[in-house]
Amino acid sequence: MSSCYRVIQLPGPTNEIGIRRLPLLAMTGVLLVSTIACSKSNKESEMPQPPIAQKRQHVTTHHNLQLSDPYFWLKDQGYPEVDDADVLEYLTKENDYFEEFMSPISTLVDEIYAELEGRLEQDDASVPIQDGNYIYQSKYTEGSQYRMHLRWLAAEATNGLLPTDENAIEVLVDENILAANSDYFRLGGRSVSPNDQLLAYSTDLDGSERYRLVVRSLETGIYLSEGIDNVQGSVVWASDSKGFLYVTLDDKLRPNRVWHHTLDTDPSEDRLVYEEADEGFFVNIGRTTSRKYALIDSSDHVTSEVRFLPLDDLQQEPKMFSERQEELMYQVDHRQGAFVILSNDTHKNFRLATAGEETYQPQHWETLLEGSNDRYITNVQAFNERIVVGAREHGLDQILISTTDGSLQPIEFEEATYSAGFHYSPETNPKHLRITYSSLTTPRVVFDYEFETGSRVTRKTQEIPSGYQRELYTSERRMATSHDGVEVPVSVAYRKDTLLDGSAPLYLTGYGAYGSSSDPYFSTNVLSLLDRGFVFAIAHIRGGSEMGYHWYEDGKLDRRMNTFLDFISVARYLIDQNFTAEGRIAISGGSAGGTLMGVVANDAPTLWGAVIAYVPFVDVLNTMLDTSLPLTPIEWPEWGNPIEDKAAFQYIHSYSPYDQISSQDYPPMFVTAGLNDPRVTYWEPAKYVAKLRSLKTDSNPLLLRTQMGAGHSGKSGRFDSLRETAEAYAFILTTLGIAVNSSQ
Repeated sequence: MSSCYRVIQLPGPTNEIGIRRLPLLAMTGVLLVSTIACSKSNKESEMPQPPIAQKRQHVTTHHNLQLSDPYFWLKDQGYPEVDDADVLEYLTKENDYFEEFMSPISTLVDEIYAELEGRLEQDDASVPIQDGNYIYQSKYTEGSQYRMHLRWLAAEATNGLLPTDENAIEVLVDENILAANSDYFRLGGRSVSPNDQLLAYSTDLDGSERYRLVVRSLETGIYLSEGIDNVQGSVVWASDSKGFLYVTLDDKLRPNRVWHHTLDTDPSEDRLVYEEADEGFFVNIGRTTSRKYALIDSSDHVTSEVRFLPLDDLQQEPKMFSERQEELMYQVDHRQGAFVILSNDTHKNFRLATAGEETYQPQHWETLLEGSNDRYITNVQAFNERIVVGAREHGLDQILISTTDGSLQPIEFEEATYSAGFHYSPETNPKHLRITYSSLTTPRVVFDYEFETGSRVTRKTQEIPSGYQRELYTSERRMATSHDGVEVPVSVAYRKDTLLDGSAPLYLTGYGAYGSSSDPYFSTNVLSLLDRGFVFAIAHIRGGSEMGYHWYEDGKLDRRMNTFLDFISVARYLIDQNFTAEGRIAISGGSAGGTLMGVVANDAPTLWGAVIAYVPFVDVLNTMLDTSLPLTPIEWPEWGNPIEDKAAFQYIHSYSPYDQISSQDYPPMFVTAGLNDPRVTYWEPAKYVAKLRSLKTDSNPLLLRTQMGAGHSGKSGRFDSLRETAEAYAFILTTLGIAVNSSQ
């Protein structure tokens, strides 16, 4: 026998925000009140049946070890084109199964979507920012999926930077028009020429991250003839506005060549400025704050090499600051005749240095700010009169500003856990620094920090149209002890009236890779869970860099297991502290965070009540063995090279989620994929779900939804993205038994 659920409507009064509060189960409109017995056969006859993928023998040998991959056939051998009939049929069946499963809870999806949309600023606009003669802004209009990008003359603006006459506003790009005939749209680089007369921008219409670059006259509206395909997206204009630099991709989708294009010439005649031969390095371009130099950065995840050339003479050969050395990372900016360099050459947490325009080599770098065990320097911008430094101390964001005596003073923030960062200013000598601040319970605030006085001028506070009462919520910063005694930070938020007696459901997220920190910022979406009695938590696990560069090093390569064990330890800590109970935890992670989801589902399945894995990197070993993929060589410093290193092969195999699926019970799982995703190819989640279905011993739901016209980020429109979130939340609520819709 198994259990079916009976649902009744909630009568009576609601609380301050319109949600009926109950000790264990709270939701809008429905309440699970009891379970009744029903026959297994009857229940199974009502449930849609999942597709079962064929097993086709495929065995490879590495280091005299055999690796079996029965679902290898799900990788279309013509990739990046995907037209294999068997592959498309299987993905379509999985999508149909997803729709069948979600259909009975569509009302719940609609309810949650309405909540999410109700908190969205329909006409949300960025704070205007000056760049030369013009002020720029991006905004949504009510009901629009995408942004409009605007500008107006600074001479025609008020002190608040807004135009005195709305007729003075010029529309540079309306993404809604560009996206009108596409299921997917992403605007890449967008750059106005120094003479303010030309706009270069790039677009991606399928999620493959292969952009098309065009140039339009802002005076006539006419597009210049030189459209360029297969580009990375961004451009850097020459000082005279007669040409620009751009980057193209190779046949593995790796950005590897920098070109100089001169306007009114055929792109086939463009001059090759730089080509990166190492398949493990990607190329990016940028411009110094001084507007004097173009920068060409070639790097992997742990090593970088930067070149520069003057923007008033792009015909020059680029000069190199420091030759690449394994695990030497540095970045460069420029101001008033001097370069400012951020480098880990003397300390893994980086130091800040300066060098002359003619003495830019490493032996001439003079330290401005020493490296420190307590401060991890993450970024820098050099203005004419100020240097601004971003850093992390004790796991929290810090912003440091140079004073007239050359010292660096921090900006103070009050909350125990928060997220703060400064915007890169296009101006060379601004009077203020623009900063964005939020926390798990404080909506986003954008303010200008005045350099001379230290005063703060609020430019925008995030509005929540449906209402938000901050006093109803609280947040904490906790430390959980991991398997090896290391203390792992945890950011926690919940409603003050949520019972912390172990009965509350909990939503736990994490990432833990590439040194990317999971910052505790405000999310209006999470309120839909908090208001249903959830506790929300972020595990700041190793593999990120919250606690410094060593935090990243301790979660990569042959220390990767620390990442996964940290996450499990955080969950158990939250259980021990009565925030929740085993089996009441919903977890989510995407991409490399999806690796995390796969590993912890294998290793600690009873802890989780639901798992959401967004485009998860779950076939780690096979991908790291496949040099035909664009990201494989660049990933070896992060995950290891199993082709050359037997120990790396065995270590990756020991945790790779796809390889470690076993015959055991698994929690309910919802997995996503993008057919055009170049980062985590669609077959990774497809193979993972296929194998999991064949081995798991439970009857819990397992869903795979592949976006057939999108890439790594899922749907591109803001409302479409909210719908995807609503579906994930509805899945969590349903599988945890917090919200169930049924006709019984």
